[in-house]
Amino acid sequence: MNALTPVLPRPAPRTALTSDAALLRTLHDEHAGALWGYVLRLTGDRGRAEDVVQETLLRAWRHPEILDSGQGSPRAWLFTVARRIVIDEWRSARARPEITTAEPPERPVADEADRLADSVVVAAALRTLSPEHREVLLECYYRGASVADAALRLGIPPGTVKSRTHYALRCLRSSLEQMGALS
Repeated sequence: MNALTPVLPRPAPRTALTSDAALLRTLHDEHAGALWGYVLRLTGDRGRAEDVVQETLLRAWRHPEILDSGQGSPRAWLFTVARRIVIDEWRSARARPEITTAEPPERPVADEADRLADSVVVAAALRTLSPEHREVLLECYYRGASVADAALRLGIPPGTVKSRTHYALRCLRSSLEQMGALS
């Protein structure tokens, strides 16, 4: 080693991890079977029971103080945690019910009748507009003309096209609301 080589601390011995793993293995061996049976009675689902037992043991690993042998058997703590997990899942499922189906729902298909009915309603609403408002909307929206092109075709200034479009859309919206087409 030379003077420029940094001195790194040695890793801690793995005795703490090894002892935690041994304690958890013992905890699993002693309580997992009874815990799984208890959770299975609560849920009625084998897979769900396995998940709850796994989560319970994970929480025990996160709280090593329950593994302290001076406090007695951790079985009561494990059963309480498992019961609370099941209750929490039940409450969240009730708040957000899940609907299980064999096939995914069909995608809505655009109906030609709906499109035709919409066009009839819009045509009727357009007839309620003044001729000036109607011709501006026809140029700008139906023919796709820019404001400058619409101004040239209609022989009016671009600012007039903009203001007529604004007021025409307000009148059209009002007509559609009166007809019940908009809510």
